[in-house]
Amino acid sequence: QVQLVESGGGLVQAGGSLRLSCAASGRTLSNYHMGWFRQAPGKEREFVAAISWNIGTTYYADSMKGRFTISRDKAKNTVYLQMNSLKPEDTAVYYCAAAPGRTKEYGDWGQGTQVTVSS
Repeated sequence: QVQLVESGGGLVQAGGSLRLSCAASGRTLSNYHMGWFRQAPGKEREFVAAISWNIGTTYYADSMKGRFTISRDKAKNTVYLQMNSLKPEDTAVYYCAAAPGRTKEYGDWGQGTQVTVSS
């Protein structure tokens, strides 16, 4: 099992930037996929971005491409989500999740961090 702790959320004006961090512990992340998801009030959770831990291949939801960048620091066992040009509709709780490469099913989740974008 992987323990995940997100940080970096907060209140930002539209057009601003935030960088979220997700610190992982509990086991090696070799062959894992690490993902970011978000859930806005009254809406279902949606995929934001993911990265393969070993190779660093990245995946993005179409609406995030060009504005969000996912990365990882293997030495720190940490995944990041750089969010630029933020919009009020990006307001949500952002969750980090881990999926074993063999299943690609996200079974370990962090507690989430709130991002609020004011207009």
